[in-house]
Amino acid sequence: MIFGHGPCRRVLTLVIGLGLAIALHLLPGIPGYAQEASGPVNGESIVLDGTPLLRVAATSDLSPSERASIIQRRLETLLNQAEGPAERQFNVSVQDQENRSLVFVNGTDLITVTEADAALAGAESPAQLSQNLAASLEKALQQSSLQRQEGFLMRTLPIAVGILVAAGLLHWLTGQFWQHYVRPAVQKMTAMGTQNEDMELTGVNLLLRTTLLVVRASLWLGTIYYVTNLFPFTRQLTYVVTAGLVDGLLARSLSLGENSYSVLDLVILLGMLLGLVVVASTFTNLLKSRILRITGINRGSQEAIAVLAKYSLIFIGAVVVLQIWGLDLSSLALIASALGVGIGLGLQNIAKDFVSGLIMVFERPVQVGDFVDFGEFLGTVERIGARSTEIRTIDHVSIIVPNSRFLEEEVINWSHRNPVSRLRLPVGVSYSSHPPTVREALLDACEGYSQILHAPSPQVIFKGFGDSALDFELLVWISQPSKQYIIKSELYFKIEAALKRYHLEVPFPQRDLHIRSGSLPIEVSEDARRWLNQLSETDRQRNNS
Repeated sequence: MIFGHGPCRRVLTLVIGLGLAIALHLLPGIPGYAQEASGPVNGESIVLDGTPLLRVAATSDLSPSERASIIQRRLETLLNQAEGPAERQFNVSVQDQENRSLVFVNGTDLITVTEADAALAGAESPAQLSQNLAASLEKALQQSSLQRQEGFLMRTLPIAVGILVAAGLLHWLTGQFWQHYVRPAVQKMTAMGTQNEDMELTGVNLLLRTTLLVVRASLWLGTIYYVTNLFPFTRQLTYVVTAGLVDGLLARSLSLGENSYSVLDLVILLGMLLGLVVVASTFTNLLKSRILRITGINRGSQEAIAVLAKYSLIFIGAVVVLQIWGLDLSSLALIASALGVGIGLGLQNIAKDFVSGLIMVFERPVQVGDFVDFGEFLGTVERIGARSTEIRTIDHVSIIVPNSRFLEEEVINWSHRNPVSRLRLPVGVSYSSHPPTVREALLDACEGYSQILHAPSPQVIFKGFGDSALDFELLVWISQPSKQYIIKSELYFKIEAALKRYHLEVPFPQRDLHIRSGSLPIEVSEDARRWLNQLSETDRQRNNS
């Protein structure tokens, strides 16, 4: 499934909200919504079956809502009077007067357009607004009259079902197109096509899934908007819902400094920042796979350069986006102060881990690819993040360790600067063995084994006399610390075979038990002596009988 990974599920809500917000942001381009979104609040819309016609202002004796209510009642009366096919023809005419214009429908006065109405709609004069209104009004009346006739629902319902089925088919086709064409092309371009699908999502994969989600969300939003506008009752409901969302999202009720922002502005800003993070991650992946890999520098240096480039791009990009958006960064001083207090009170561990990560990137005591012995963990460093470091153990288990622990505790880095290290293999032989022969056997076991270095050459150390064996130690040098357990195992196999060839015995542990006795005869008490005599006499009598 396209949303089967955790990171995609976490951005699902944000992307859907962003797509909805962008769709609503485009509503001013739809006829009827331009006045709704751009007009001031001192007006009321005239809506006919979910189709906005005009936004009216107040007059000397009526408020905007009262004028809109009166006009809509007149429209309903005109529609109810249209019963026969001949009577569904609406004649809309305009009569211009001084500083106002009258609009008639079938000879009935419908609305008087004033200069305030023209200013509210952004028209040059009431006459111009009346002409525009007459054209849209005649079309809306004809449409509403037709859609209120019997049989319209049964004729239109199959069309709506067909559109929904077509949208479902397009939904499936876009997924197949992304899966079989877009994703392989992008993965091939970024040299990431060999990664396992179950691994953590990279920036490119997240970008692909997010783009597919936006396309599908836009498809369904457009389909639902079109289908609901086919029927008068759903169109009215759609108008109410979208008008409420537009008012909530486009109202600039959030003030920051000298500027005011709407919820839509903040949602789009969050979307841009999320896109910035994805683009920065994609760039760093390309940097590692296409540029740094061919330079020949080690893996740790490549990772350090990539991390620095990523966070530098995010920081610079965020500053540029905020400046373009119109946010004065100096106005964020209060937020920065609150964040500082929060770090001081409850986020000091996160801040400590973040700073430790930066120190590790610059100082590089531990790099990606190093083989480390950290407490009870022994493995290879796979990733150094902003807060934690991932260690892949020799059992292929990922251990997530906070960055600060690498600076606070002792870490054995087998690969630091020089990966060549020495292994110690203790060996015990019996006391009957000849030490020079033991040395020869151990050195012979090292011959021909390619995993150990021959410069420095292997050495045999006679450590001393143990409880039951002569203690020796074989010292060998290796260049792959991550394989030390396998190398030790192979050497012990060779050592066991060499000892048999040289007839050397590996003794079992031996212990001697010494019992120290006291002086004889043993002193006993008078009662014990009488009891022993009685027991002896009883045994004698029993034997005689």
